[in-house]
Amino acid sequence: LGTRGNFSKEKALAQQNYKNTINTNTGNRVTLSCRYTDSNVWLYWYRQYPSSKLDNLLYIYETGSVQGNPPPGFSAKVKDKAVHLEISSTAVSDSALYYCALQPTVTGNPGTLYKNL
Repeated sequence: LGTRGNFSKEKALAQQNYKNTINTNTGNRVTLSCRYTDSNVWLYWYRQYPSSKLDNLLYIYETGSVQGNPPPGFSAKVKDKAVHLEISSTAVSDSALYYCALQPTVTGNPGTLYKNL
């Protein structure tokens, strides 16, 4: 998993991240994290498979209220101005690009935030 970010200037999500690359075996627990600085915000996680559109995995309010219908084994939490997406047991089908953003819209040409190799 690699990190870059080119989100909307107004609602840019964290330019800091925890890891540039995550390699794991199937069946392992993995957590992807993004920091943010705004307050009272909705935080979104998206997944994108090669040659496919972005899929909204879930969204979560800063207070921790998860919305949407996350895929089985996916969960999220907010702690210390960071939103964490957890995959409880990785599978080959989890190989994709993962993006996080503030509010419902990623604009422009977003850079890769997490890239599963």
